[in-house]
Amino acid sequence: MEQATGKNQGQAAQPQIQLRNIFPTPIAVMAVPGADAINKALEARILAREQDQQSLQHSNRGGWQSTHDLDQWGGPEAVQVLTIAQQLASQLTGERSGKPATIKWRLNAWANINRHGQANEFHTHPGAFWSATYYVSDGGAGQSPDIGGEFEMQDPRGVGPAMLAPQLCFRTQGGQSMGASEMLVPRAGALVMFPSWLSHAVRPYHGDGVRISIALNLTPS
Repeated sequence: MEQATGKNQGQAAQPQIQLRNIFPTPIAVMAVPGADAINKALEARILAREQDQQSLQHSNRGGWQSTHDLDQWGGPEAVQVLTIAQQLASQLTGERSGKPATIKWRLNAWANINRHGQANEFHTHPGAFWSATYYVSDGGAGQSPDIGGEFEMQDPRGVGPAMLAPQLCFRTQGGQSMGASEMLVPRAGALVMFPSWLSHAVRPYHGDGVRISIALNLTPS
């Protein structure tokens, strides 16, 4: 009979732990090719539209929001961004069997402008599958992230995970924001796609520039 020696003596075998993060919430961020030229044209067109059209009022606290027909007045650059968004949505969507899905998307899109002190309340986009934001101008957040205007996403599980012991969290990827929020600092030229049911907001913007974005919804038709 072999006798245990050294560090193995008196030590039990360590159990193997299988850790799974289930019920994922996918957030896709991509840099749109040729964004500098696209944004220059879009910024001029959106600022001109602001002068001619009264703001809609939905989640916005101050600021300006256009009608939801950006594809009709945004010009070829808007169509280019919206086409890229639809392609990304198709890439991220599949059938439950695991096969790729062939989808014709129904789209609506609009422009948003925020200046100093302006923000957007928490909201969702009912009736859509994917939603997205494209940043035409980050208002200077790319160079100074502390000026606000972050895209804020609430934990879809609600506040429950943080109520019993707010000082504790899960030691897993993304576990530090359980029952709270994740923040994303905007970058000009970035396209952010997320499930339409995800509650999200825009934190108050404290810069001296102009924060311009395009928002859109995609629904399978």
